Amino acid sequence: MKQASVHSVFQETLSLPQIVALYIGAVVGSGILLIPGLAAEMAGPASIVAWAVMSVLVVPMAITMGLLSARHPHSGGVSHFVRLAFGDRFGNAVGWFFLLAVPIGGPILAVTGAKYVAILLNWGDVQTYAVAALIFFVVLGMNVFGLQLAGKVQTIVVSLIIAILLLAICTAIPHYDPVHLTPFLPHGWYSVMQSAALLFWCFIGWEAVTHLSQEFVDPQKNAIRGVLWSAGAVALLYFGVAFLTVGTHSYGNQLSAASLSVMVGLSLGPVGGWIVAVTALFICIASANAYVSAASRIAYALAQEGIAPKWFGILHPKYRTPVGGLAFIALAFAIVFYVLASGMISFSQLIQLPNATFFATYIGGCCAAVRLLRDSRLGKLCAWISLVVSLGLYPFLGWSGLYPVAILLFLRVWEWSKQRKRSKG
Repeated sequence: MKQASVHSVFQETLSLPQIVALYIGAVVGSGILLIPGLAAEMAGPASIVAWAVMSVLVVPMAITMGLLSARHPHSGGVSHFVRLAFGDRFGNAVGWFFLLAVPIGGPILAVTGAKYVAILLNWGDVQTYAVAALIFFVVLGMNVFGLQLAGKVQTIVVSLIIAILLLAICTAIPHYDPVHLTPFLPHGWYSVMQSAALLFWCFIGWEAVTHLSQEFVDPQKNAIRGVLWSAGAVALLYFGVAFLTVGTHSYGNQLSAASLSVMVGLSLGPVGGWIVAVTALFICIASANAYVSAASRIAYALAQEGIAPKWFGILHPKYRTPVGGLAFIALAFAIVFYVLASGMISFSQLIQLPNATFFATYIGGCCAAVRLLRDSRLGKLCAWISLVVSLGLYPFLGWSGLYPVAILLFLRVWEWSKQRKRSKG
């Protein structure tokens, strides 16, 4: 009965263009601003090989999530797939992995975008964090009014992102010089493997939109079309930016973290900084929109399953949107913003925690796909490839890999306390 009630709540409002926009918005995050230059500094021109390989490997990951969404559309997303394959306990754990990643990773996205503007305007921390908070509370407000509005906004925003990134690529082409491709392998093949692990963060996001699959128009058809179109667009955008970052040598000498600004500035000068700053804001809005939408719905699904507080499952009386989940996200955002603004923990330290839970979510989803897609040759192959890649990169997380373990312990305590209350009652 619980599953039926979840299926009947949300309306099918997301068409194929909006689905593609949500996928691209979820995947094209702040990594496009940071990773091309950092990867090039790490592996030299050979980082292009890592980009090419990851652009291919991302396709089976996208197809795996798309097939699962097409067959089992549900607001629980990956947690629902794992629940179908392995039972409630594992499904609930994956749901909490995702839910506790978004309130940490989201504010980092917003602050990253706000800092690009802050640098141009010489703002201090107060103005920077005020803009970051504004970004997320605008996104929260859009999600209160439902995905039909949020989906339309997402389509417009992602179109602008693509246009600006294409502008960056086109303006850099005249400055391309083959001499920058030599020496091609200055730091050995091990550095290429390290950069490939780094690049994985640029391609996380396919799991987020699975939580919205229940609201797809004709999910059996559009889920697969959506991931294929978006995977192709993402791969081309990333590879184009990465190739020209190397081809114009827009990295190194403390330039790597702002390589996109350096590349755009080759043709457009100071105005290039503004273009990148606007791009950063667009990217943050698009990514935040996709993840907030997904996290609020997984909060609702967990409340329906009785594994989260009941108020997580409150719906808006008019728009039928999960305002309980949005309230939890808003509260968590406020806490994380305070922790970041106070300097209690650095960006580089904090970002490792959601990275670990996203990895754990992917591993759980891929394991579920191996079982649920066993009657599909394509699905089974893609699921195994995705699982091997995710497991192979997990050891590189270090101590942050224990964060999902801590969440599992928290859930065990939660279950134990509920059992005690039942026994006393």
